[in-house]
Amino acid sequence: MKAIVLDKTGGPEKLIISEVNTPVPGPGEVGVRVHYAGINYAEILSRKGLYGWAPKRPYILGMEASGVIEELGEGVDKSRLGQDVMVGTKTGAYAEKIVIPQNQAIPSPEGFSMEESAAFLVNYMTAWVSLFTMANTQPGETVLITAAAGGVGTAAVQLAGANGCRVYGMAGSEKKIDFIKSLGAKDAFNYRLSNCFEALLSQTNGVDVALETVGGDVFKRSLNSLNPFGRIVVAGFASLDLKKWNPYSWYKTWRDLPGADIRIISQKSVAVMSCHIGYLMEEEPKKMEANYGELKDFVLKHNIKPIVGKVFSFEDACDAHRYIESRKSTGKVLLSLVD
Repeated sequence: MKAIVLDKTGGPEKLIISEVNTPVPGPGEVGVRVHYAGINYAEILSRKGLYGWAPKRPYILGMEASGVIEELGEGVDKSRLGQDVMVGTKTGAYAEKIVIPQNQAIPSPEGFSMEESAAFLVNYMTAWVSLFTMANTQPGETVLITAAAGGVGTAAVQLAGANGCRVYGMAGSEKKIDFIKSLGAKDAFNYRLSNCFEALLSQTNGVDVALETVGGDVFKRSLNSLNPFGRIVVAGFASLDLKKWNPYSWYKTWRDLPGADIRIISQKSVAVMSCHIGYLMEEEPKKMEANYGELKDFVLKHNIKPIVGKVFSFEDACDAHRYIESRKSTGKVLLSLVD
């Protein structure tokens, strides 16, 4: 079968399609024919050799996909054969077929297309756990979403808005502002402009919850924008740009990693938290199953669908990574493995 095996770290050109042995499911496992693979920023960091949760190389990239169960291992209910599913995993989704434990092949929500299913699991679970399980976001609260035009960001804007929150977004370009507002945000701001947080505060007088995925100065200013009893949840840091050959980038990366002085946050009476959905899915499967059930019910009740920004062919995976790194992407970017 065809797969993208990461054996060396580096630029997008490292994403080369190889022929590998087709996996066969063992007891309690299912084989899924992949239709679409979702691209996550963690995979870009993995490709660069900067993702601490990545396994030892070589391995097949990819944390999520959609597809159809076409093979069952011993002990799996035969009714699952032919089922449309979403795949949540640590590796292996950039491939024509993936074998996973049956509990990692989750039935697609009712009415979701294959593209929407591939865009749902990681981003919406990250947004849900961050906003509601961790930050306990309540209706009527003011919520700030940074990188609000991306996969996690669009999910968070939709979920918080449907929960009755006043949602404000930020993005790194003026072109994305109208897009964020079209998702239901009351307003959006370009975080590359020096006065963006002053503009935010002029409308809000402070925020109650912030979901932060940029890092650097955006994290610091988001933290400073919190009201007393406010909560900020870090779910990524897209501004990280470490280059192993450039010692200055080491310092810049260290400087820009989100962090908080306990003296400052205690004076403000605010909470700083962080979410790693992949680790939670691996270490806390029962809790994540309960969270997913709540998320699915909420999404179906409010008729929320994932935003698919662009679909690349499997052969153009390197262009898909370049597109995300260019900061031009909106919504979820997918790889198509269907003709």
